[in-house]
Amino acid sequence: MKSELKLKELSPVEIADAVGGRLAVYGLGVSRKVTNVAYDSRDVTADSLFCAVKGERTDGHLYIADAVKSGASCVIAEREPENVTGDFSAVIVDDTVKALGRLAGYYRSLSDAVVVAVTGSVGKTTTKDFIASVTSESFVTVKTEGNHNNEIGLPMTLLSLTADCRVAVVEMGMSSRGEISAMTKIARPDIAVITNIGTSHMANLGSRENICEAKLEIIEGLRRDGTLLINGDEPLLVSNGKCIGAKLFGIHSPSADYKAMNIKSESDRTVFDVVYSNRALINVEIPALGRHNVYNALTALAVGAILGMDEEHIRSGLKKFKSSGMRQRIYEKGGVTIIEDCYNASPESMRAAIEVLVSKAKSMGGVPAALLGDMLELGEDSRLMHDQLGQFAAQMKVKKLYCYGQMAETVAEAAIKKGVRAENVYVCTDISKPEVMADMILGSIETGDVLLVKASRGIAAEKVLEAMKRPLPKNNGRRRS
Repeated sequence: MKSELKLKELSPVEIADAVGGRLAVYGLGVSRKVTNVAYDSRDVTADSLFCAVKGERTDGHLYIADAVKSGASCVIAEREPENVTGDFSAVIVDDTVKALGRLAGYYRSLSDAVVVAVTGSVGKTTTKDFIASVTSESFVTVKTEGNHNNEIGLPMTLLSLTADCRVAVVEMGMSSRGEISAMTKIARPDIAVITNIGTSHMANLGSRENICEAKLEIIEGLRRDGTLLINGDEPLLVSNGKCIGAKLFGIHSPSADYKAMNIKSESDRTVFDVVYSNRALINVEIPALGRHNVYNALTALAVGAILGMDEEHIRSGLKKFKSSGMRQRIYEKGGVTIIEDCYNASPESMRAAIEVLVSKAKSMGGVPAALLGDMLELGEDSRLMHDQLGQFAAQMKVKKLYCYGQMAETVAEAAIKKGVRAENVYVCTDISKPEVMADMILGSIETGDVLLVKASRGIAAEKVLEAMKRPLPKNNGRRRS
């Protein structure tokens, strides 16, 4: 990932001052300004600032010479470069990742853009994309690309601010306490959004209450006159003293400032009404299915309203929304409708996806089928939550169930106990053999069926879809691997 400095080029002296580092000059390097920032030496071009980040797999300091050879005019490093020739400057710091954040914070201070920060257990990226889709109708908008929502990705997004940018929508993810705190102090948002509190990262944080407190760290960087926008249907947020004065969005909450009503799902879209500020927007349309997407869209509508956007621009932005990555892609393949949602999974998003599956199958007159892969990072509650997943699939009348991963047996057994016919349940515990799961699906799926494919990112369930290339004879027997 590389960020072009279109708001302002930076001198080595300015960079050193911004990050609190010591400037070392090699040759004539101090005279060259930086026009872009990269942390991967392969992305370095002329006059890049190369930030030598220590990663899990490699150390960026090993590639400083390559970066300079490729045109880097300045590097941020934790030690002075050795055996590197050329005209460049080096800013020496204690921690390159923190220095990158400080640089981004400085760059953000040069912009008048309104920063909207989004966090939450489920739906962060989709909500971010909905908000950007809406604000883009009225303002030049920069947003976090893909899922670059960590201590490196967020600074890189802020470093891509342009002179004409009026709104920046940034996503903040986390796996432990303190991470959102650090990012929000860099971004200093004008609007902070918390989508929900789920069970993702239970392994690290231990409870939903702890997850809630970690998400609420976003307030620490919120500007004094900023707006906190939270899910009014989440008791952990509404009852927290830190949320006093927050704006609420919701479907059920009687006190929601932005409330969705009369929700209707159609074949490829959802239509609903919204009441806010003594106004009513009738038949708001989004090209996505599921109540979880109503929440996501409602958040974007609220942000648009807070920014003073008119109704037609808000409607237009919601209608133009496009999902990113492998989130709820719906398409037809060999007579089977596939709902591909392989980006990630948690108990909350799994239930939402199954609800979409059943609704879609009902509208098409098809049979609901689901490949459900492992949900990761659930800690000691993992087995219980996978058991509950199997039960939920059965309760929702999923007719064909393909269980994939180490917890596959748990999901399968729970579903069978709750009524899914054993001959329609297939189990593959070895995710290194996606073709085995693909064969099970191809041997039992039929024309007209609707197939959901969902799992945590580490399961790579999309490889099963890639392996589904040739039709196989139907086999209704339960098969194990």
